[in-house]
Amino acid sequence: MKYLSDTKISEKKVLLRCDFNVPVKDGKIIDDSKIVKSLDTINYLLNNENTVIILSHFGRVKSEDDKKNNSLKVVYEELKKYIDLEFIQNPLDLSVIKSSSKKCFLVENTRFTDVPEKKESANDLELAKYWASFADIFVIDAFASLHRAHTSTSGLSNYLPTYLGFLIERELTNLESLINIQERPFLVIMGGAKVDDKIGIMKSLLQKCDKLVITGGILNTFLKVKGHNIGNSLVSNDEAVLNDVKEILSNYQDKILYSDKFVVARGNGVKEVKLEEIEDTDIIYDNIVDLPNLINDYKLVFLNGTCGKYEDNVFAKGTKNLFEHLKKSHTKVYIGGGDSASAVINLKYDQDFEYISSGGGATLEYVAYGKLKALEYIKNIQKD
Repeated sequence: MKYLSDTKISEKKVLLRCDFNVPVKDGKIIDDSKIVKSLDTINYLLNNENTVIILSHFGRVKSEDDKKNNSLKVVYEELKKYIDLEFIQNPLDLSVIKSSSKKCFLVENTRFTDVPEKKESANDLELAKYWASFADIFVIDAFASLHRAHTSTSGLSNYLPTYLGFLIERELTNLESLINIQERPFLVIMGGAKVDDKIGIMKSLLQKCDKLVITGGILNTFLKVKGHNIGNSLVSNDEAVLNDVKEILSNYQDKILYSDKFVVARGNGVKEVKLEEIEDTDIIYDNIVDLPNLINDYKLVFLNGTCGKYEDNVFAKGTKNLFEHLKKSHTKVYIGGGDSASAVINLKYDQDFEYISSGGGATLEYVAYGKLKALEYIKNIQKD
């Protein structure tokens, strides 16, 4: 793979794929770290007299109605605080680029092209060919999207020389410690809301780590399989997932750890309870992880996900406790992007850990399997 840092690209038209799928609440971006981390590559290209055409997805778009709440206009409003650019409202019509005096453009959500028929997410090569017709070079800098081989993350490499941007280079360099593990014991902490899409990753990580702490909503399914009452809490009812959880508990019971203290919604308020105190009508919103001694025993920690609904201070205790213990430990802590990165930033722990990835699901897949779908696709296309 060719890195942008190994060459000088100037006076070219560049298609730049960023990941601007940032969290938004009440119409405002609550974590702009992905935008800020992309500025190194954007400014480098602009400072070298290139025209930069930025592509990104935003949210999930399955219908025309989904487009109303998933416009990149909110990102455009934030990005123009840093650079001078123009917003292109139709990702299927980039013709304005040819007549505009601007040197930088942000194209509307690439996933708008998935309605009425899938193009972006199906890696449609006709769409790739159209977008590529406006550029000389393709730079991919969307690390958080590399676990999907879509048109804008990989298909473009069929038609344009392709380079990895500065953000991706930083990610691959920093995450190397979690791919080829030299420091042990190695602890993985997995949280988040749903377990269904994390089973395969969990199995892979259990083969690499010394211990796995399960927390957040994904713990509910494990507790259910073990026969515990979890009230009306979020849980998987997929039979295949439940069988996978049973298999994991059978094969790796000595590696799996979890706390038994929770914050539940009860009546008109909340209550902190032990596992055996959970009632049929309770809903678990927070898992109080309190593992200072365990954490201190490890040289390397990888955290992905949170212990509960950290955005609400009433349910943030578990996540805050965990971050505080990690901060006070002497271990190297790597934060796996997504909600865990947003929680670290919003709860003011962003200066306390070894590395905070921008990746979320991509980071999980890379740490678990050592490869990413889009990168593998590009490698096969750009063999030189």
